Amino acid sequence: MTKKAKFSFHRRDDGILPEIISIIPLKDDVVFPHLIRPISLSGEETVKALNEAISRNELIGIVALKYNVESPKHTDFYDIGTAAKIVQVFESTSDNIKFLAEGIVRIKVIEYLQTEPHYKARVEELREFTEKSETIEVLVQSVKTLFKLSAMLGKTLPKDIIPMIDNVNNPSMLADLVTIYLELSVDEKQKLLEMIDPQKRLRIVFHYLNKEVQIREVQGKIDEEVAKEMTKTQREYFLREQLKAIQKELGKDDPHMEEINKLEERIKEAKMPKEVEEVAIKELDRLRDINPASAEYPVSRTYLDYLINIPWNKKTVDSLDIRQAEKILNEDHYGLEKVKERILEFLSVHKLKEKLKGPILCFCGPPGTGKTSLGKSIARALGRKFIRISLGGIRDEAEIRGHRRTYVGALPGRVMQEICRAGYSNPVFMLDEIDKIGADFRGDPASALLEVLDPEQNFSFVDHYLDVSFDLSNVLFITTANILDTVHTALKDRMEVIYLPGYSEEEKLKIAQQFLIPKQIRENGLEEHPVIFMDQSIYKIILEYTREAGLRNLEREIASICRKIAKEIVAGEQITKEVRPESVEKFLGPRKYFYQVTDEEDRIGVVTGLAWTETGGDIIFVEASRMKGEKELTLTGQLGDVMQESAIAALSYIRSNAKRLEIEENFYDTSEIHIHVPSGAIPKDGPSAGITMCMALISLLTGRYAKREVALTGEVTLTGNVLPIGGVKEKVLAAIRAGVKTIVLPLKNKDDFEEIDAEIRNKIQCVYIQKIDDAINTVLIQKQ
Repeated sequence: MTKKAKFSFHRRDDGILPEIISIIPLKDDVVFPHLIRPISLSGEETVKALNEAISRNELIGIVALKYNVESPKHTDFYDIGTAAKIVQVFESTSDNIKFLAEGIVRIKVIEYLQTEPHYKARVEELREFTEKSETIEVLVQSVKTLFKLSAMLGKTLPKDIIPMIDNVNNPSMLADLVTIYLELSVDEKQKLLEMIDPQKRLRIVFHYLNKEVQIREVQGKIDEEVAKEMTKTQREYFLREQLKAIQKELGKDDPHMEEINKLEERIKEAKMPKEVEEVAIKELDRLRDINPASAEYPVSRTYLDYLINIPWNKKTVDSLDIRQAEKILNEDHYGLEKVKERILEFLSVHKLKEKLKGPILCFCGPPGTGKTSLGKSIARALGRKFIRISLGGIRDEAEIRGHRRTYVGALPGRVMQEICRAGYSNPVFMLDEIDKIGADFRGDPASALLEVLDPEQNFSFVDHYLDVSFDLSNVLFITTANILDTVHTALKDRMEVIYLPGYSEEEKLKIAQQFLIPKQIRENGLEEHPVIFMDQSIYKIILEYTREAGLRNLEREIASICRKIAKEIVAGEQITKEVRPESVEKFLGPRKYFYQVTDEEDRIGVVTGLAWTETGGDIIFVEASRMKGEKELTLTGQLGDVMQESAIAALSYIRSNAKRLEIEENFYDTSEIHIHVPSGAIPKDGPSAGITMCMALISLLTGRYAKREVALTGEVTLTGNVLPIGGVKEKVLAAIRAGVKTIVLPLKNKDDFEEIDAEIRNKIQCVYIQKIDDAINTVLIQKQ
């Protein structure tokens, strides 16, 4: 008997059928509407056409071949086919692709518009109309009955097909679903596909089924006669059964039953919710009837193990001593006062109200600022288990929700796996790098996280593999991100964002003294030969060997020095006991970064700006030059779209206000303006360089020198307004590092500047502006 491919029933989407679609020919089979089936195709152009349809989320037309020829033409195709959508791709190479296709509707090819490199045709939907009648109802019931009878007579069918057939009352869908399990030729299947009248089609299917049942009844009688003669295999089976009975009488239990009994005890001890326990007992009864040698046995057993091992009612007792929690946070982290204050507020509310929903905290900041370690400190302060999973690069929704058990090798999602591994239902769960989640044809993991991170929904979270609800409301979820721009909007709405700005040089110095240096002395085996780092040496490392908002590179450089001192000890050389500024270069080589800019002379058309990056703040130089030409603006330096628009807006403002700015009104008619931002290999974007570009142009066109010790940031409009920007602290720290004496900020950023520690603010003068004109005299030197 020919082995049938496994199909599944699916409801039709009410999408709009395009007038023109790609046509894919299929050998030796027919695709029907309402059903999902696997397809394997070869050919470079066919694979390209399918990948194009996947990328555009378009329907494809699948038609059967009339003749089995090597190089078919469109005249060899049937006119009637099925519009389908590609549900999932299993494997794809340049000339071969395996995928799941879901039939949507019957279509008729009107005319072929393209035959090279692949087929495209104008099609129309073949609509089906069914009127309810007693005849239809009788036919539906008769076909269902015959199909079940065929299964009882030994027809090989998927285990879930009978319940599916029972639930289908639509005559068209029923006829199509039954057809694929009939042993019919391609021509016979094609004729059924082309029948638009469901009643007529159902009659033909009934005829085929009836014929098949009659054949099977005859085969059954023959098989019964053959079965009367007992084979060697059957004798061995009966002997094994007798042996089991003898062992039971002798008090030796069957290992299979012994395992079942142990599982039953573990289910009772797991203290599951009533509805989950019912599912577990039902699965155990099913396992009891499965032969241990069967392939289904380990699948069912693994599922039961997960249900039993999940900590349904096992919780850690929270330590809600606020003073102790504050002590732990201060031990583990220097600074971050606002973040610590928010965490202590959460613990205080939790102490007053035992059942607390949420919140979902999101730590956002540059790399190396302590986001992940803060999560560990919260777990230690609460006395809870700490779980961390990295979401960076995850593209499969099943990583969050798990796979259905029907898939080979199915497992629960990472959320339930980690909770199961932790052994408690209320851990501190950190979802790291939430801004780096991807999405493709396997689903959108960010959308799957919406339920996980919503306190109003996650009390009944259902993993696809477990298929039972689990209460996630006791879990304290913490997420981390470097930037929020790429985070799903709905996901961002579910989180309370706490920003972790970069550290100042003074903060880095104290963190290095209190945390990093003692840690590296321990990790590099220098406890018996402790090394002293002078403050000036640490400053030298911070300013000349690192450029970051966080601390990772600083720790690496300190570790490098400790390793070199360890080598001195082992080699028996003169041991360095104190790291002085002059010895830093000996250990780390020549300086890597240069921050000072105030030593350079003031120039025309060159203005200092401030920029925010993922690794903290930085300074940029905007250079403007003027040449003979005609109304041309050239922008270089890998500038993004937003930055280019800022330059155009700045030029338009200057042209429209040239007379007031004491600039020649028709300067642009005979000029070519070139704006360049150095470090040309590094991409740059954002609106905050608008005021810097504007000042560079004004300096160029008025001939006034720009002060190099003044740095600007702000977005400009065509009317001359200066709009607020973000990343103020990072930009201020970058300005101080670069030796800038004065910064120019939009007036609306005044509160952001005043939130910065007074120790940092006192190092630099800040000038607030509302209009572009307000900055001119601050930035540009008056003509002599």
